[in-house]
Amino acid sequence: MILGIPFEFMLLALTLLGVIFFHQKSTYIAVVGALSVLCYKYLFNSNFSWSVHMFGSGVIGGSGTEHGEWKILLNLVGLLLGFSILARYFEDSKIANITIKYLPHNWKGAFFLLIIIFILSSFLDNIAAAMIGGAMAHTLFKNKVHIGYVAAIIAASNAGGAGSVLGDTTTTMMWVQGVSAMKVLHAYVGSIVAMMFFGVFAAKKQSRYQNIVLCSRSVVRAKIDFAKTFIVAQILVLTIVANYVWDFPALGVWSGILIGGFFVSTPWKEVKSALPGSIFLLSLVYSASLMPVEKLPPASWITALGLGMVSSLFDNIPLTKLCLDQGGYDWGILAYTVGYGGSMTWFGSSAGVALSNMYPEIKSLSTYLREGWYVIVAYFLGFFVMLKVVGWNIRSINFGW
Repeated sequence: MILGIPFEFMLLALTLLGVIFFHQKSTYIAVVGALSVLCYKYLFNSNFSWSVHMFGSGVIGGSGTEHGEWKILLNLVGLLLGFSILARYFEDSKIANITIKYLPHNWKGAFFLLIIIFILSSFLDNIAAAMIGGAMAHTLFKNKVHIGYVAAIIAASNAGGAGSVLGDTTTTMMWVQGVSAMKVLHAYVGSIVAMMFFGVFAAKKQSRYQNIVLCSRSVVRAKIDFAKTFIVAQILVLTIVANYVWDFPALGVWSGILIGGFFVSTPWKEVKSALPGSIFLLSLVYSASLMPVEKLPPASWITALGLGMVSSLFDNIPLTKLCLDQGGYDWGILAYTVGYGGSMTWFGSSAGVALSNMYPEIKSLSTYLREGWYVIVAYFLGFFVMLKVVGWNIRSINFGW
């Protein structure tokens, strides 16, 4: 303990500082940080067992490691790598070219694209929505996408998944542990308010930087690749099924990719491009899982607001698990805060890390915050409007719909 703070948190803080100030080497810093925390655990915590932490003890209750971390980590890396292939299929399918014909060729077109991402994330994993949105923006704006707009894509994907038990890992965790899908639905009150706020600012900024109309002529004539369109649809359907049935969406993603490989060539080079970002996020998630967080402050709207801010630096999966163990939360408000809160930094959510492979310029945190300031303001605006409209209601876990 240093000034009452466990040393593991010091190591995590140093890791995050390294990521912020040396973002060009963020993957190496995250890996070294995770190994440092792991070595510290081995050297100074005689009760620590790596095998139990990773694969579980088989004992229900206690510290919460009975199931281990392996499934979360495997699912996460499977989604990050698999959705990079999905994004390539989507871009090559030329679906975005049809979209150009229907979207307004001004800032409203950029705004409607964010709404599309928001809606996609309500029934897809937020990583998939972000990657598809990023691929569409790449085409629609002729690869001239403003950093502030990329931040809005991340925010839209996280906000859209906050009120759906299929849209985000944290809400799926709530559902699996018995929280009714209807009891997280009111998270959309905050998400929609936030979306309307940051969406307008981001769309107008993108419109000044590059409008859709400037690149429409060069892409509208292209023909739709129906084979790749079918593979995209197949991957998305199998992802939803695997998430619903087995709570393991990565299984559906890779089943769709392998089946699609029989019909068209699989763009395996996308995996190589996405690998550094995947290793980076896995390292941060694993470091967070090693933190000695055994309890949280008493459940309240203030705690929920703070957890959303913390989730921009600290992985929201262990935070959500602690909240479920503790109880006493308004699950919709918590879903909004831990789901959308990660949008405030590029590495605060898996959607942000996934898009950093496509748009590496967002890895400069100072630039991300300066150009996407409205994402942060929207977090607080959406939260307090939601609190005013629906109030803080303690909702006990209730099995079923």
